[in-house]
Amino acid sequence: MSIHPATPAAPGKLPDTQASHEGHEGQEGQQHPLGLYLKVWLLLFVLSTLSYMVDYFHVSGPLRWTLILVFMALKAGLIISVFMHMAWERMALMWAILLPPLCLLVLVWLMAAEADYTFLLRGEFFR
Repeated sequence: MSIHPATPAAPGKLPDTQASHEGHEGQEGQQHPLGLYLKVWLLLFVLSTLSYMVDYFHVSGPLRWTLILVFMALKAGLIISVFMHMAWERMALMWAILLPPLCLLVLVWLMAAEADYTFLLRGEFFR
């Protein structure tokens, strides 16, 4: 027995209780245009081509790794934001997903800085 009074449904639309039992017909979600996905796919293709060109033109040294990491981060960001629908999520969920990897990156950077300091200090005192 329901404690809520029955409300009439709009013509052509099932009431909420019936819609939830009909499967996917009662679910409403965001519909994104196919053109958005095609544009992102094309941009991912261009970024992958640029990443390949870094190796093709024999770019070396820190510039090589900087370009590869920048292209990698851009591609990962596009995939996460568009194909995994993070661009349309609430900010709290975005922080809950993005904050732990950022904290790990900071900790790795701190460990690398300390390792560099230790390596240089050993070279100074133990020649």
